[in-house]
Amino acid sequence: MLLAIDVGNTDIVFGIFNGALLEAKFRLSTETVRTADEIGLMVAQFCRHFGFQLEDLHMAVVGSVVPPIMYTLKHALRKYLDAPVRVVGDDLAVPLENLCEEPLGVDRAVTGVAAMAVYGAPCIVIDFGTATKADVFSPSRAYLGGLILPGIKISMDALFARAAKLPRVEIKKPRSIIGVNTVEQMQAGAVYGFVGSVEGIVAGIKRELGCPGAPVVATGGLARLIASHTESIDFVDENLTLQGLRIVCGQGA
Repeated sequence: MLLAIDVGNTDIVFGIFNGALLEAKFRLSTETVRTADEIGLMVAQFCRHFGFQLEDLHMAVVGSVVPPIMYTLKHALRKYLDAPVRVVGDDLAVPLENLCEEPLGVDRAVTGVAAMAVYGAPCIVIDFGTATKADVFSPSRAYLGGLILPGIKISMDALFARAAKLPRVEIKKPRSIIGVNTVEQMQAGAVYGFVGSVEGIVAGIKRELGCPGAPVVATGGLARLIASHTESIDFVDENLTLQGLRIVCGQGA
């Protein structure tokens, strides 16, 4: 079995694969102050919860956008797993042609590989993570570029911090686009504001790409919430990055 680990700015997501089947998924908050033993023991505990043992894991593959945590994480994996550990970008390359002017982040690269494996090319991937990112892949399966904007939670945190009378609110599906109190108005603004952004972004990308039928795939923690309010998103796949890590390390498409 394979342990795939996606290290993001907010969470570390662990996925246990049996072949191409994702058997279990769990997450830890991304905290650089954790010790190797804390991480290792938590992984062991989660594995037991899902009916697995550490000995069942024959390989670990890691994709990370948080360099400060990598030394501790790799030390934890090598101490607690009797299996090879491969890190994307260090000893594992992503098979993706990049036509952009700069290197593509590991998370976005492996997510794109998975999206094209499942949904074909060309395609558009929108990741609703700490930042909201849109990535565009050509009919020849090359990365063309994309865009980045503040994530929903970041935007709402900034609104709370800069507007003295506005409260911090839970981001959830609003009852209506016309809120009847401050909390509902902020929730409606968060959700429908991003729905409007997504619809405009998708329309603009398809126009420039010249492929109006290109599938739009959403991933990330708030993908399902936003997708439920727009027809611009064709598919929601919350496990794309984990699947991409599995594919990149040679476990099949």
